[in-house]
Amino acid sequence: MKAIGFKEHLPIESEKSLVDINKEIPVVQGHDLLVKVNAVSVNPVDVSVRRNGRGQLKYPKIIGWDAVGTVAQIGNQVTNFKTGDRVWYAGSFIRPGSDEEFQLVDERIVGSAPVNLSDEQAATIPLVGLTAYESLFEQLPINVKANNHNKVILIINGAGGVASIAVQLAHLAGLKIIATASRLESIKWAKRNGADYIV
Repeated sequence: MKAIGFKEHLPIESEKSLVDINKEIPVVQGHDLLVKVNAVSVNPVDVSVRRNGRGQLKYPKIIGWDAVGTVAQIGNQVTNFKTGDRVWYAGSFIRPGSDEEFQLVDERIVGSAPVNLSDEQAATIPLVGLTAYESLFEQLPINVKANNHNKVILIINGAGGVASIAVQLAHLAGLKIIATASRLESIKWAKRNGADYIV
């Protein structure tokens, strides 16, 4: 199968900063899903992992976090999915990323992809969605079932990737939302997502 990755940490302008890689299709075991990747997105973590390091790598590094695809094979301990299911997920640091034709991913970090989004649309959400969700409902923690109408939250960079999702989730949880935004397009986007006030 084909993949895209890097063998050394070079400036993105270099022709060798990202290279084509040919590799064997991985073998499923245990809770593994072998996913035929249909769409991926690029996150700041992809840029950081590729850029921040030194020297030549012993093995090529395949990056890519967010993916949407179709389950091609399942491991013998898989219980949540079957072949043909359309799934989405944010990958793991301990495995090759999603910038490959087929990816092994543990079923326990996978969800069913939303039917109302295209593959391309859905691939933009997993990592930023998880970050926003965990920040609001696990780290703060905001009780989504409580009456939150008397609570106010400030969301910095209200039109950014994580913040765009956080604004929508905070709105669904009933909070009053103050978001920061500077450009006219950013202000409109934050308001469209549910921000009550813009700074």
